[in-house]
Amino acid sequence: MRRVPRQVVTTGRKWEAIVGYARAVRVGPTIEICGCAPTATDGSTVGGADVYQQTRQCLRVIGEALAGVGAGFDDVTRTRIFTTVPRRWREIGKAHGEVFGAIKPVTSLVGVRGLIDPKWLVEIEASAYRLD
Repeated sequence: MRRVPRQVVTTGRKWEAIVGYARAVRVGPTIEICGCAPTATDGSTVGGADVYQQTRQCLRVIGEALAGVGAGFDDVTRTRIFTTVPRRWREIGKAHGEVFGAIKPVTSLVGVRGLIDPKWLVEIEASAYRLD
């Protein structure tokens, strides 16, 4: 039985080391991107209280992770959006639609009580599939 190589991408953000996880893992054509928060590389929150800008930053982080495993947004099959402000779904949806409007992955938007950092209003996970 041939073992499929496992490709792991990390970004160096503090939570990866503390919790012990990767930003992205690719095994064959299957790609999983962990929950991406609206953080800059130094760990600061991007977007302040603007959930649209926070969502855009989450999507930038996802894009970086996808690139790290040789994939792109066109390969995304599913996103999962977690937010502490579900009534502001239109702002979140606008940012998501700017990236995925033509691609149309399946998605869920889930209201949650809180995220690890109380400044975060949104966090997004993604799954992708790419045959090379």
